[in-house]
Amino acid sequence: FKAKEIKIKLGILLQKPDSAIDLVIPYNEKPEKPAKTQKPSLDEALQWRDSLDKVLQNNYGLASFKSFLKSEFSEENLEFWIACEDYKKIKSPDKMAEKAKKIYEEFIQTEAPKEVNIDHFTKDITMKNLVEPSPSSFDVAQKRIHALMEKDSLPRFVRSEFYQELIK
Repeated sequence: FKAKEIKIKLGILLQKPDSAIDLVIPYNEKPEKPAKTQKPSLDEALQWRDSLDKVLQNNYGLASFKSFLKSEFSEENLEFWIACEDYKKIKSPDKMAEKAKKIYEEFIQTEAPKEVNIDHFTKDITMKNLVEPSPSSFDVAQKRIHALMEKDSLPRFVRSEFYQELIK
């Protein structure tokens, strides 16, 4: 995290005590029921411990994981991963170029509003890939972010009440 961002978020929390809850939990959405999707079976939920992919492939898992990340102000990695998944489905070259620019400005460029934490090497490859946008332009960066979430966010998610609620 950048200290500046945390200060801004804390400032917002301190200014408006009544709306503080909105920042953490999206309007009309409680952590226990992230989306109108089927709650996973215990077996399914238990598989999430070892597999970020299983979490991401399950709508309920994805929503729980996202609520958890929002609660700790670190949802940009997941948002980037989802943006990349959507990007790969685009068929039109013009729309692809437009979306590529948006993803780059939102997540990749230095000081981007939701800048993801990738190394210079990955950033350079991504920028080279964006000269001629293709469905694989963000693959390297997306793999890096996936690995980061698996190593870092997944273990914290599994220890969180968001997940513990599901396996009670």
